[in-house]
Amino acid sequence: MADRNKVHVRLEKLVRDCALEVLACQERISEINIASTDINRPGLQLTGFFDYFGNDRVQVIGKVEMTYLDQLDSQSRYDALYGVFSRSVPCVVLARGMEPHPEMLVLAEQFNTPLLRTSEVTTRFSSNLIAMLNTELAPMETKHGELIEVYGEGVLILGESGVGKSETALELVKRGHRLVADDLTEIRRVSSKTLVGTAPEIIRHLIEIRGIGILDVKHLYGIGSVKMTESINLIVNMELWNSSKQYERLGMDEQFTEILGIKIPSLTIPVRPGRNLAIIIEVAAMNNRQKKMGYNAAQAFSQRISLQQGLPVE
Repeated sequence: MADRNKVHVRLEKLVRDCALEVLACQERISEINIASTDINRPGLQLTGFFDYFGNDRVQVIGKVEMTYLDQLDSQSRYDALYGVFSRSVPCVVLARGMEPHPEMLVLAEQFNTPLLRTSEVTTRFSSNLIAMLNTELAPMETKHGELIEVYGEGVLILGESGVGKSETALELVKRGHRLVADDLTEIRRVSSKTLVGTAPEIIRHLIEIRGIGILDVKHLYGIGSVKMTESINLIVNMELWNSSKQYERLGMDEQFTEILGIKIPSLTIPVRPGRNLAIIIEVAAMNNRQKKMGYNAAQAFSQRISLQQGLPVE
């Protein structure tokens, strides 16, 4: 069982999300935590080789392992499986909808190890499970802010409390964009280049507007107004207008904000009466997408000025 102080995912969630059938030890499903993003196919272990055996991993038995076990007599099969079940593995999964040997059921009960089954072929199940574990067990950081999908770009809106983040998010939803998280955004690093944000389950699809209270966006605007997760492509920092501060006018100097070791393009939007922040964020999202496609309006403007003045164009 995984250390509860570490990042982990409950086995019952994997059973539910992967539609696994429980063949033995149903009562243990809610007690076991998975803390490893790797899985193991115990081919060599069935022959008695346990050097570097990852006993904290989900054990997946496919067609190859089952064919080997089919060739053994009952006692030899029990001995081969004993080495796996006796090492406190979190669970054993049979792929391809294969029937368990009686020895598997006996050992599962003996060592209180859940025995599960999937109808998926071994390779597809393994790749899907690894992808799920990589997401669930990814390094995570929580930010106070809104995450909205705007024109396919995940925009994380940050700023001090009361600056108008939730009101801006609600206006964006009203304009046809999708809410991912309000107030708290859980950010996971799912690869060396990608951050994915989601809302804590307890506040998912909810938004707080001062003076009104809690609103359920999904019920107010429909299922198309919300999204479970979204990659973070742009960070918008909202701050009250400071007349003594110089704000970016041309956009030549690109800014980045680092989260979990990944740098995300960012910009600062000053807030004051009369500015339509929702439209500004829409334009920022489209402009960020345009930059990724190879066109930078600020650079094009700079080149135009250089040509007009007869200067060399970089």
